[in-house]
Amino acid sequence: MRSFLYILSALAVIGLAFWAYRENYETQAAQDHAESLERQIAYKRERLRVLRAEWAYLNRPDRLRELAELNYEALRLMPLQSHQFGRVDQVAYPPEEGLESLGIDFDASVEVSNMEDAQ
Repeated sequence: MRSFLYILSALAVIGLAFWAYRENYETQAAQDHAESLERQIAYKRERLRVLRAEWAYLNRPDRLRELAELNYEALRLMPLQSHQFGRVDQVAYPPEEGLESLGIDFDASVEVSNMEDAQ
């Protein structure tokens, strides 16, 4: 009976050693994968910074103005004028009945413009 327990204990130790060995390598593989993902994230963040800088560079007002002037005939762009902008009272808001359930009080509105009708 003792020899059976010795053999069973030896098999349990061998099984646990194999399990620990396998878990060790799976953990290392998971850590390598996590480090790879962190490197990819760092690369993507750096790329995003570069793209934002390029976007800011390409959208400089003086550059856009110059491009608009160069392509005036092809684009037929006209400068914006004040009468092209709308007023707040021209905005079509959703009906008040549907918004009362949200707790929005339209009676406490605030005037945001001091402009008289320009027309």
